[in-house]
Amino acid sequence: MSSLPAQRAAWLVVLAGGVAALQVGKLPPALPALQAELGLTLVQSGFLLSMVQLAGMSLAVFMGLWADGMGLRRSMVRGLCLLALASGWGGFATSVTALLALRAIEGLGFLLVALPAPALIRRLVPPAQLPGMLGVWGAYMPTGTALALLVGPLFIPAWGWIAWWWLFAAVSLAMAMWVFRSLPADPTVLPAVVTCTGPRVEPSQTRPGPWHRLRLTLSTPGPWLVALTFGMYSGQWLAVVGFLPSIYAAAGVSGVLLGLLTALAAAVNIVGNMASGRLLQRGWAPRATLWLGFGAMALGSTVAFTSFTETQPWLRFAGVLLFSGMGGLVPGTLFSLAVRLAPGEQQVATTVGWVQQLSALGQFVGPPVVAALAARAGGWQLTPLFTLGCCAVGAVLAWAAGRLLSQAQSRP
Repeated sequence: MSSLPAQRAAWLVVLAGGVAALQVGKLPPALPALQAELGLTLVQSGFLLSMVQLAGMSLAVFMGLWADGMGLRRSMVRGLCLLALASGWGGFATSVTALLALRAIEGLGFLLVALPAPALIRRLVPPAQLPGMLGVWGAYMPTGTALALLVGPLFIPAWGWIAWWWLFAAVSLAMAMWVFRSLPADPTVLPAVVTCTGPRVEPSQTRPGPWHRLRLTLSTPGPWLVALTFGMYSGQWLAVVGFLPSIYAAAGVSGVLLGLLTALAAAVNIVGNMASGRLLQRGWAPRATLWLGFGAMALGSTVAFTSFTETQPWLRFAGVLLFSGMGGLVPGTLFSLAVRLAPGEQQVATTVGWVQQLSALGQFVGPPVVAALAARAGGWQLTPLFTLGCCAVGAVLAWAAGRLLSQAQSRP
């Protein structure tokens, strides 16, 4: 077994997150095939989209504690193996119930991969490079989603959704082997660090108990503000991007064009994530990048779904690109805030777990709510009611998080 240099190892962590995100992104391009074969309704499709978030919605903070306890690299390897198992088994599913159950299991595997990643990156890169690398990490979800949306409309008509599930099982298993062989082993002693919200943490041969870490995390306002803000972002992003293949298929778009349009809508989110890291490194306040991101999402979703642009499809698509692209400023900034506002080094994965839990709650609620609005209205024109509300609440939470960070940095 050989370890990669630190910088390359950090990129491998991001790649592993992208593979986990493929498991989330594999479903939207398969929805038309599943609707034809299994008779899925629109609302059932919404729950199938969000079911992968069930584990995150209910267990993420505890999975973060577990990841802290078992070791960060070990957590990622086990999560990738669980994703491979659930996806491979999913190829044998013959009912909606079975698919829903396996999507929930995939959610557990996804958490075991995603939760330890920011702490691993923090361990691997120098402090000066951390904001930029966490911005890169923030792009793991749109990268995996965009790749699945691009390839799916070409792969599924030729090979079927079952082969699509088995493909991702193989990819996840291969990634697990790569991570196991290439990332450095988990240390037995934690390093001493200084966080912006607390004093120096002295190295210790033993970790604090899990309930102590959980109590410390949930009694600190920073993790709550970051987690709630992430929920306001993630619910609306998955609801809009997740239904794009179905929206465009109903409009008569198919084949390569369908894949390109939906993949581009997800891929531009990567640009926003990358940009957030650069802006933070150049001295932008996190509150400013969050406000810019939420403002763009509000404007973009209004342009994309309002009835006034119904006869201008390319203007609507431009609104989707604005919504997703500039919206990418939000997760990249929030991952940086999660690390900076965690109570200490030993609570980073637990903090990210709490962030993931409320993010998953948003992703679980968002698609069914938007689907219900569409079913009631007979179209997607009421979608801005949901997205504008999320953006308004997110902007207020961003102001509170920025104020907390300023107070922490001003302390001696």
